[in-house]
Amino acid sequence: ALREELERLERRRKRIAYVDPVDIRFNRFDPQPVPNANAVMFCLMDVSGSMGEREKDLAKRFFVLLHLFLKRRYDRTEIVFIRHTHEAQEVDEETFFYNTQSGGTVVSTALEEMRRIIEQRYPSNEWNIYAAQASDGDNFVTDSERCIGLMDGQIMRLCQYFAYVEIIDERESHIFGSTDNGTSLWRAYSAVNQRWPNFQMSRIANAADIYPVFRQLFARQPVFQRSA
Repeated sequence: ALREELERLERRRKRIAYVDPVDIRFNRFDPQPVPNANAVMFCLMDVSGSMGEREKDLAKRFFVLLHLFLKRRYDRTEIVFIRHTHEAQEVDEETFFYNTQSGGTVVSTALEEMRRIIEQRYPSNEWNIYAAQASDGDNFVTDSERCIGLMDGQIMRLCQYFAYVEIIDERESHIFGSTDNGTSLWRAYSAVNQRWPNFQMSRIANAADIYPVFRQLFARQPVFQRSA
């Protein structure tokens, strides 16, 4: 079903503007870019056992929208796909969207893989670096603390912008709302959010949330000047 949806959206993308550039102004998603630099988007997806089929489907739908948007808007933007369980791996587009691998959860492995790839292929003085991450937030507290260290110490200093989407149960949406309550990863990233204006986060509980969250995360971002 997801493959059919991707193909349908791709056909639609070729016929009409899938995302209205007046509605979503991607130039505002690009704070203080490196002049004349290339751009790369890292897509990080949690595919661990705690991510059930519903959660994975919502995460994939979000990335489908992001993927099509980037393809439509930026011919020269590279996209790096990273999937993770208790270990992370860079994969191709087909594997990212359709592979059924599962396992335990160690979210920091995805950030470490992203950092490794940046060091090897995308120096921040030559590339504008962006990232989007999706997870259900079910992570060990100790590893969520490690994620804070990686984000504060390295990742956020390299990125123009980083968006985190947490997939939650519909029954939890009225409990969590927009507060800092929630999973260990949500609480950890809330701390990151307070320190880095180029980091934003939101929750998705059902398919109807996907477009509004996409609009929120990629439309109206404040200008950010990276630390030296």
